[in-house]
Amino acid sequence: MTGKPPITSALGGSSGVERFETGSLPLMPGRRVRAKVLSHQPWGLLVAIAGYEAVGISASVDMIALYSRTAIGPDDLAALFPPVGSEIDAVVQEVRRSHPPASVRLSILPADLECFTWPCDFCGERTVVSPGGDALVLDGRSNDGPGSFTVIAHRHCLAERIRPEDAGGRARALTIGRG
Repeated sequence: MTGKPPITSALGGSSGVERFETGSLPLMPGRRVRAKVLSHQPWGLLVAIAGYEAVGISASVDMIALYSRTAIGPDDLAALFPPVGSEIDAVVQEVRRSHPPASVRLSILPADLECFTWPCDFCGERTVVSPGGDALVLDGRSNDGPGSFTVIAHRHCLAERIRPEDAGGRARALTIGRG
């Protein structure tokens, strides 16, 4: 700290924004996690993600949304709920950081644990978000205040939208994270 006041903009805002979402940033869609089942709700599970208990996030598994495309009836769905207190494997499906607390939606579907996919926010086709996949996860943030939103895109969809004269940016979109 330099002891200087925060830099202010011509609009009177301050760059000293306190961000509630910082602790949740490592939780990206497609990341595998362990979670402890805290309670059963009519729609699914409230859980605590291992290693993030002190971060102040809300985490859940929406069982109805996960199993709505199957032929499972309400009684059969209830039987799929892991017991309260158990630890489960899950994959981060969505992270909402528009207001505190950050909210994390998890999936426990076996297919998602194996290979998590999500629609590309540019073309609408599904892209593999799991490690080794073709998706990039982008967080949009503003200097004007806390909160962020997530964009999931195929590498090529993002690269195609970067202005042509920024060849380096296009190349990075295609190669970032691929050692």
